[in-house]
Amino acid sequence: MQKNITLIATAAMGLEAIVAKEVKDLGYDEVTVENGRVIFEADVSAIPRANLWLRTADRVKLLVGRFKATTFDDLFEQTKALPWEQFIPEDGEFPVIGKSVKSKLYSVPDCQSIVKKAMVDRLKQRHGVSSWMKETGAFYRTEVAIHKDEVLLTLDTSGSGLHKRGYRAGQGEAPLKETLAAALVQITNWHPDKPFVDPFCGSGTIAIEAALIGQNIAPGFNREFASEGWDFIPQKAWDDAFQEAEEAANYDQPLSITGSDIDPKMIDIAKENAMEAGLGDLITWKQMQMSDLSPKQEDGYIVSNPPYGERMGEKEQVEQMYRDLGSIMRDHPSWSVYILTSHEGFEKLYGKPATKRRKLFNGFIKTDYYQYFGKRNR
Repeated sequence: MQKNITLIATAAMGLEAIVAKEVKDLGYDEVTVENGRVIFEADVSAIPRANLWLRTADRVKLLVGRFKATTFDDLFEQTKALPWEQFIPEDGEFPVIGKSVKSKLYSVPDCQSIVKKAMVDRLKQRHGVSSWMKETGAFYRTEVAIHKDEVLLTLDTSGSGLHKRGYRAGQGEAPLKETLAAALVQITNWHPDKPFVDPFCGSGTIAIEAALIGQNIAPGFNREFASEGWDFIPQKAWDDAFQEAEEAANYDQPLSITGSDIDPKMIDIAKENAMEAGLGDLITWKQMQMSDLSPKQEDGYIVSNPPYGERMGEKEQVEQMYRDLGSIMRDHPSWSVYILTSHEGFEKLYGKPATKRRKLFNGFIKTDYYQYFGKRNR
């Protein structure tokens, strides 16, 4: 087994720099940022650590090979030349998924089939298997991704996407991904000793992610990963990673986090999700209208993903909420306000141009993250 490996932390568009910072904060310095991914060199212990700690990445993939291919022969031979046996054992299960964009090899089913055949040939040869591969063991989902004739062959170390923290017992109609919610918090300069409010909390994802960040709780602590069953990662690496996460958590950190929503059903869901996250009564949940928001402390933070007003009949109501929020916050100049919305007229409705704007995608919806810095936080 080679000492170092190359890992890819996949990222939603606009979050690559945030994911890269998280990777560097874990101590991995050889980092390259590309569209939709952050590539870094590390030893195998980075697989459990990255999966446990990366709050804003979608997945962690192990890069097996990267090369140019314009014919099926190229794809087969170069795939077969890769050291698959270093990662996949004789009984490993390795389904192949694929995608191809702007490439000569555009038939995804054909590419999947060729990669599978090349892997089987290589593994049979190296493991000394004369008949067929049993594929009854651990799961190694393989992806062939081709973009402009460049092939990336990876193994998915995460299993379920990293946004699946394991705490979401319920959700609303348009849930915010946990990874994006964490990014919205991390983009701010909020510290856990400052008040934090989400006045459109829905199922509570932003407030819950803020609490996890505030107490430095690893987001993957309460879930499992596909690579936990991989032979080439020592069990000690997993044990050490979980022990590190347990020791790093600051469960005694006091927090002032509030989530509110006009819908009492969403407040019940948020409470249940917070309990599933192990946060108990750390977050205050309130059923109330946003117009009743009345901050009592100084230097607080509002971070929210309010309704966008894209549905028929919602627009006027949503626009009035934006006006009300701007009016309320003018009386609280020490507070910082961060709002994610697709409504292009937000600044005008809020009554003030944002200090900064950042383009992000909420699923497939283009949005802007409007950032208003409190006077004492500049």
